[in-house]
Amino acid sequence: MAAVFNNFQEDTNAFINPGDLTKEISGFPQICISTFSENIINHFIETNEARIIAHLYSSNGAIPVYAVKYADMTFGLFLSRVGAPACVAGLEEIIALGAKGIVLFGCCGVLNQSVVQNKIIIPLSAVRDEGTSYHYIPSSEEISADSSSVNLTTRCLEQHGIPYVAGKVWTTDAIYRETIGLIEERKKQGCIAVDMECSASLAVSKFRNVPVIPFLFGADHLDSDRWEPRDLTDYGRHLSDKYIAIALEIALVLGETVKSAETKKPDLLSEI
Repeated sequence: MAAVFNNFQEDTNAFINPGDLTKEISGFPQICISTFSENIINHFIETNEARIIAHLYSSNGAIPVYAVKYADMTFGLFLSRVGAPACVAGLEEIIALGAKGIVLFGCCGVLNQSVVQNKIIIPLSAVRDEGTSYHYIPSSEEISADSSSVNLTTRCLEQHGIPYVAGKVWTTDAIYRETIGLIEERKKQGCIAVDMECSASLAVSKFRNVPVIPFLFGADHLDSDRWEPRDLTDYGRHLSDKYIAIALEIALVLGETVKSAETKKPDLLSEI
């Protein structure tokens, strides 16, 4: 498998590209928000105005993409599928539809209870214990989050007085192969949480040059003698208003940042 993961292909043009199946939509929201919790999505659209503007298709079924308004801006909102390959496919298609930035959030397993307790987790880096990211960037043990995205998130959380911790996470494909030995190894590496998509989402962000800003909230507890499910099966429902509000605030700042960057682009025609 090492040979497979070390065989990165630099060609940016694949045999099948996102644009071959997903066509850009005029006026599509520049900034999109996504979570892995259907509970959070359903609760939001039941209590707020939302309209379907597109769908993401797979044999699992169609996932609607909603347009929602917040602070005079329109954002896309969609459900990400669990697991790095499915999540990244969705991100690719959202970017192909026209997104210029994505806020992605979901639950994670807690590896350091004393550091993480009651705090939003901002990934600074992720251990690449999944396969998808190796198709987007060259092989390495870890991938770092973009510093400007991290700074944007921390400023936003601090402005609203929301406790947070920034640190390393462990992204793994195999939820049922998180052995005691691996958990201890990752904790020694400094990982404070474990998820299934972070490293891959950061990789597609770097490859497509589109900011994907992740944040996590603790669910099940792996920092003890026995596994504790805690809020894992709640899927973020009881604090969904808090999590979606954080995502909207980050999306608002990200949208202003993207808009500002676009206005600063040089007008090449004026120089001819």
